[in-house]
Amino acid sequence: MEKTLNLLMGRQLSGTQLRALGVALDLTELKKRPAVIMKKGRLFCQRCGFQAPRANYALPDKSYYCPACLAWGRLTTTMSLYSIPEANDFKKYPQDLLEKKPRLSFWQKKAAKELLQTVKLKQERLLWAVTGAGKTEMLFEALNFALLDQQRVCLATPRVDVCNELYPRLCQAFPKVKSSLLYQNSGQEYAYTQLVVCTVHQLLRFYRAFDLLVIDEVDAFPYVDDRQLHYAVANAKKINSSTLYLTATPDRYLKQQIRQKKLAVTCLPLRYHRHLLPEITLVKLRFPKQKIEVRTKKYLAKWIKNKTPFLVFVPQIALLKPILKELQHLWPAINGECVSALDPDRLQKVKNLRTGNDRYLVTTTILERGITIARLNVMVLQADAPIFSETVLVQIAGRVGRAKDYPVGDVVFAYQEMTSALRAAKKQIKLLNQKAEQLLKDDEVSTL
Repeated sequence: MEKTLNLLMGRQLSGTQLRALGVALDLTELKKRPAVIMKKGRLFCQRCGFQAPRANYALPDKSYYCPACLAWGRLTTTMSLYSIPEANDFKKYPQDLLEKKPRLSFWQKKAAKELLQTVKLKQERLLWAVTGAGKTEMLFEALNFALLDQQRVCLATPRVDVCNELYPRLCQAFPKVKSSLLYQNSGQEYAYTQLVVCTVHQLLRFYRAFDLLVIDEVDAFPYVDDRQLHYAVANAKKINSSTLYLTATPDRYLKQQIRQKKLAVTCLPLRYHRHLLPEITLVKLRFPKQKIEVRTKKYLAKWIKNKTPFLVFVPQIALLKPILKELQHLWPAINGECVSALDPDRLQKVKNLRTGNDRYLVTTTILERGITIARLNVMVLQADAPIFSETVLVQIAGRVGRAKDYPVGDVVFAYQEMTSALRAAKKQIKLLNQKAEQLLKDDEVSTL
């Protein structure tokens, strides 16, 4: 019985999945609902929200299946999804769970207070804060309230790398709370915990589970514009729950929701260390066939001389090894590697850069966010490629200057043809810095 509760509290699994786990299906506590239903001649998957004409997905036994979430186990019109309603069976703590309260600036405290009030009122809010503003630390008071209130809390994000950055920080902040880290091949088996950190895909296995759901990097691929994942988020929350969305670069839809006053927003254009964002340097290249020109080489040479780590972004996996080979030819004594989403060793390679074993990484956009390394510089080659949208470029720029003792650095975007994304990214950072300067002036006036 306890095993069943642990596997199903706030979750949804098929009968096939339960039998594979050794769970009986005749328990009265189990709730079930059809896995795939028909709506006006169209099939509708109740796990992922996929809809399509049923004729396209017929099986020999005259049932129909969902093609969209096959990776999570096949669901058909003859199957059910089983669950047990979330009972919030968590320990009641008599005092604050936050091990050590972070030191917040006036503006961070103001943002943290708004997030806390949102959770208390079971509402929704977007925290729009520049990269390096301290979004995680601003969350702590809201998380502390929810955990003390015996709520079940989840922080979900589209990227595995962000999960791995968040999880140890939350474990350190809330050491008394049972927590789990869930993503494909995470090495952790599912367990019933009050605090969950996971990729958004993992939410497909939850149903009416969370009292507080935080979606970090809400604008990031693959979550952005993915109806399946948006449905999973809606399904994973309780009917009466609170939702916090976090991003440094809200997409067009979120901005529209804000303008139409359908989504409350807290905006913070100033980093925690009160320094402005490093602005973008645009470098126009003359020779398309040459990968590293003299104009970009001078920046790389400076970083090598200063012994500062750096990232070189490229638009395609196919360019990783050629660029790495060229860098190794130019500076054979300096260690560097290349990394992409397909690289099973990418977490170790990021660690090598952080510890100084490597000086640089040649990377795809997999490292556009979720990585914090002191004294970092970045360069984007072929920054006019379509994959480098305004959001991606601003996130890449945001890797620089995050440390309090080194709030500066170089952001170099090399291009051949100017794009609207390059113009917009440069403009966005300038505008955010203007707003940040105004906050700093307001602070000076208030202390007079």
